[in-house]
Amino acid sequence: MRKKIPSQTIGNIGLYYTCYRLSYYGWNVMPTARNARGIDILAYNQKGQRKVLIQVKTLSRKNPVPLGTKLENLFGDFVVICVLSSPEEPTCFVLKPDEVRKLAHKRVKNGKVSYWLKLKFYYNDKFKEKWRRIGLG
Repeated sequence: MRKKIPSQTIGNIGLYYTCYRLSYYGWNVMPTARNARGIDILAYNQKGQRKVLIQVKTLSRKNPVPLGTKLENLFGDFVVICVLSSPEEPTCFVLKPDEVRKLAHKRVKNGKVSYWLKLKFYYNDKFKEKWRRIGLG
């Protein structure tokens, strides 16, 4: 039985796992300050000629992804969703912000708006482990 992991630790696992995977594909990666809004990782290629900005969303299990109250907060080049359904190796999904915006579900509860990415829209072979969408560093 798995013990409850604090949410900040869950986020760190996804962040550093994403850094590991990008490094494997040749990128130089720099995570940004935690809990800062916006970009989580700045990655640049070996020659310093190309950069990508990445947001990481980490979930402790297969669930919808909370996107916040405004879809404009999704920016950068890619959104990586890490699902920690296996403690040994997360399952990751690589999407572009425009894809996330297009697939997002708007929810209004008690007059408050929130956006979510439902499991059926991201947890599929189109996005699963598609690190090559980002390219090689």
